[in-house]
Amino acid sequence: MSWVDVVELDRLAVDRGVAAMIGDGHAVAVFRLSDDEVVAVDHVDPFTGVGVLARGIVGSVGDRAVVASPLHKQRFDLRTGDCLDDPDVSVRTWDVTIVDGMVRVADHRRHESAA
Repeated sequence: MSWVDVVELDRLAVDRGVAAMIGDGHAVAVFRLSDDEVVAVDHVDPFTGVGVLARGIVGSVGDRAVVASPLHKQRFDLRTGDCLDDPDVSVRTWDVTIVDGMVRVADHRRHESAA
């Protein structure tokens, strides 16, 4: 497995996302959560086909960390990719690691989208 350097951890604001292109031209949205966990999901909103999820609103529903699309506000679980508002839709999640302060995303998908 190979990894793509995305951003220095110190430059990634808590509860904010950044978009990055990784292997095969996939756009991912990378988020640093309030507990310092870093997660990545597809950047493209499956409802609109527009790359906006990195600009979404990060929050929680119960114990689930979610991002709400800035377009139509559908919420996606940042750990599983599941859409909380439509069980037939999801986004892919991506493996993330931090090495020497650099956030790196795997160049393979962890979970396939159901969209």
